Amino acid sequence: MFADRARIFIRSGKGGDGHVSFRRELYVPDGGPDGGDGGHGGDLIFVVDPGLNTLVDYRHKRKYCAGDGKEGGRRKCTGASGEDMVLKVPAGTVIKDAETGKVILDMANRSQPVVLLKGGRGGKGNQHYATATMQAPKYAQPGQSAKELWVDLELKVIADVGLIGFPNVGKSTFLSRVTNARPKIANYHFTTLNPNLGVVDLPDGNGFVIADIPGIIEGASEGVGLGYEFLRHIERTKVMIHLVDAASVEGRDPVEDIHAINKELAAYNKELALRPQVIAANKIDAMSPEDCQVMTDLLEEEFGPLGMKVFPISAVSGQGINDLLWYVNGLLKELPEEPTEFEPETMPRFDDDEPGESITVTMAEPGVFSVEGPKVERMLGYTNLESEKGFQFFQNFMKTNQVLDRLEELGIQEGDTVRVYGLEFDYYK
Repeated sequence: MFADRARIFIRSGKGGDGHVSFRRELYVPDGGPDGGDGGHGGDLIFVVDPGLNTLVDYRHKRKYCAGDGKEGGRRKCTGASGEDMVLKVPAGTVIKDAETGKVILDMANRSQPVVLLKGGRGGKGNQHYATATMQAPKYAQPGQSAKELWVDLELKVIADVGLIGFPNVGKSTFLSRVTNARPKIANYHFTTLNPNLGVVDLPDGNGFVIADIPGIIEGASEGVGLGYEFLRHIERTKVMIHLVDAASVEGRDPVEDIHAINKELAAYNKELALRPQVIAANKIDAMSPEDCQVMTDLLEEEFGPLGMKVFPISAVSGQGINDLLWYVNGLLKELPEEPTEFEPETMPRFDDDEPGESITVTMAEPGVFSVEGPKVERMLGYTNLESEKGFQFFQNFMKTNQVLDRLEELGIQEGDTVRVYGLEFDYYK
């Protein structure tokens, strides 16, 4: 079975507690405190594994916990750190908060591991609490608690082109002709239950990845049939080839079919309906030249004004396919090379998080301010600041965590510079 969704429980490690002990050696009857610090808890890390193409492993095991840090020891010995938990996922996996459904992290373009839940820091041993008036402290700091979260993993196929259309219009046959993919082909609805990926190789290094998205039916955007499962795979595609049965072998109206599927796309995600589409009028081998021309003219009249070019083709004989592929290849060259990435919509928040916690805001020099901290560093790891949505998320983060308020308290003025881990921004209200 092609597993493209899973709900799992993830937990970072708890920090080890600090230790309370006192130096006791021969001839040193009243030694000072020597309790060591607790070890750090393990991190919960996600990493892309190119060898994976499903989430099936996460359907058999649901809980993933990093190791807890060990308690500190005598003689200022630091406890051992907890072991990290590394979760390997296929490229294209989106991680969402199970409670809200909002995107936390998209692993589409991640070449490096990403720490999603940071392990708790170890508590300080009693050696740190000795003062002139308290030379024998009998307390130590407990380790920071673990972070835990239920998340939904969703695999959204990474392909340049999505092949869409009603069941039984010839998508599998088309894919088997233009790529080396070998999908099952039969004459009944919903033959294809899994997205099939194939590579279209064109001369001189041209080509693209195409995904045969299983047949979409009316009501798919409302979850009818397997609608949700199918529609999510279209979200990353840059161009869609809309395949229709131009010969109306099963009595379907190609014009109505195109309108119906685009209605489902728009209902599921408005941006999908706005992406470039090319109409492939299939099964012309079952039509007379005159009927083929009539149908082509009808489709061009209806969808040409919407920017959709029509190509009469036969997936069986190969007629017209070469022109279609080269046209799609040209469209892709006009679009960004990186696959569509979903910007984060939320960051995990926990009971022991406080606004501004672990975020340091300082004036590095006149007119230059520095913002640092684990939470900020983690946020930058999630966020693509080069995109409009990503930068907006960054600004909301700075506001929500009271960083802007603290900058103003330090006297920042318009035009001053804010440094955030090697990045520099000009400040404006």
